[in-house]
Amino acid sequence: MKFFLCFFNFTVSVISAQEKEVLVFHKTEGFYHKSIPAGIQAIKELGGENGFRVTETKDSENFSEENLEKYDLVIFLNTTGNVLDKGQQIAFENYMENGGNFFGIHSAADTEYEWEWYGWLTGAYFLDHPEIQKAEVHVVAHEHPTVSHLPETWKRTDEWYNYKNLNPENKVLLLLDEKSYEGGKNGEVHPIAWFKKLKSGGISMYTGGGHTEESYVEPLFREHLRRSILFAMEN
Repeated sequence: MKFFLCFFNFTVSVISAQEKEVLVFHKTEGFYHKSIPAGIQAIKELGGENGFRVTETKDSENFSEENLEKYDLVIFLNTTGNVLDKGQQIAFENYMENGGNFFGIHSAADTEYEWEWYGWLTGAYFLDHPEIQKAEVHVVAHEHPTVSHLPETWKRTDEWYNYKNLNPENKVLLLLDEKSYEGGKNGEVHPIAWFKKLKSGGISMYTGGGHTEESYVEPLFREHLRRSILFAMEN
C-alpha cells in the first residue's frame, strides 16, 4: 500500500477548552489493558488543569444520538473488540458526520474489525506487536501542536503496534523507527500517530502509545495526550 507523509506549517495554538465536554469510552470485549484506570485518571487530571469536563464510561448505552450530542470529543481509550451494537454504531456515525471529534488511544485500533467505517475513522487496524521495549519515534510534522513539544527523535518504552489497512488519508505526525527495536512489520514508513480533518469539520486523531501504566505519568507522552485532546476540540 502506498502511504503518503504530510508535512504542515501549522500556526494553530493549543486552545483553551473552557466548558468543553469529553467522553472517555473504555469498554473491552477482548484484552483488557491494566493501564485503563491510569489513562482515565490522567485525562481527568488534564481536564481539571485545562478546563474541560470528563465523563468516563464502559457502558455502550451512552452511544445514543441524544447523549453523544453533549460531547465535543469522544475518546476511545484502549477499547478492544466489538464494543457497539448496530444502533450505537449508527448513532456514533451520525455524531461524527455532524461535526463530532474522535481521539483513539493505543488499542482503539484493536476495535470493531467488522465495522468498515470505524476502520476508516481510526485510520488503521491493529495487526500484532512484539514485546514491550524501547524504540525511537521520529517527529515528521514538527510544527503541529500535538507534537511540537517533542524532541526530533523521541526515545520511549511502550508496546509498539504493527498495523494493517493504513488509511492513505491519514496525516502522519510521528513515525516509528523499526531499526531501533525488534519486531516491526510496517517497514520504513511506520506511522504511530496521525490525524485527519473530516468533511464534516470534525477531527479524527490517533496515537499508538499508551499500553503501559507508566505512559500516563510520562511527561512527554502526557503532554502529547493533552495537546491531542485540545487540538481535536478546536473546531
